[in-house]
Amino acid sequence: MKNRIDYRTSLGAGIVVLAALAFAYAWSGFYNIGADAPHSPLTYRFLTIVREQSVRRHAKDITIPNLEDPSLVLKGAGQYAAMCTGCHLAPGMQDSELRAGLYPKPPNLSHEPVDPRAAFWIIKHGIKMSAMPAWGATHDDMTIWSMVAFLQKLPAMTPVQYKDIVAKAPPDDDMDMSGMRAGTTEKSH
Repeated sequence: MKNRIDYRTSLGAGIVVLAALAFAYAWSGFYNIGADAPHSPLTYRFLTIVREQSVRRHAKDITIPNLEDPSLVLKGAGQYAAMCTGCHLAPGMQDSELRAGLYPKPPNLSHEPVDPRAAFWIIKHGIKMSAMPAWGATHDDMTIWSMVAFLQKLPAMTPVQYKDIVAKAPPDDDMDMSGMRAGTTEKSH
């Protein structure tokens, strides 16, 4: 019994010491937080796991509307062109001035298919310390779903098809600057 208590005490003391060292390191300012100084591979992998698992957990119960609705896709094209291409690019774009300075580099959504639930949750809530804003503060859920619907079509588009659909899209007039938001399709947790 005494050995078990000593083991727990030693483990607890070790955790406290490690936490104190981590806090001292953070407080020292030695860690370079600059976006032009990449994380170590271990740190990068750890943060990637945290992000992916968090999104998976929070998005799993989201109900997906009909993403094949042409009017939803068209509206999403305008939203994407107005708010997303600077970071996530469009067909035919190689890079942007804004994207070049971001770390981690945002995914090129004109090349990568996305899970609708994860895309909705990320667009609505954003991702801390990544430059991905929480568009749910200014856009209602159906506008966010329009972006998700458009993202389902984007990777298969040519630059000409992209320009054509954006030219036909309604303007981005759904900004809710009053701070009031429309209803939600996301289940509470």
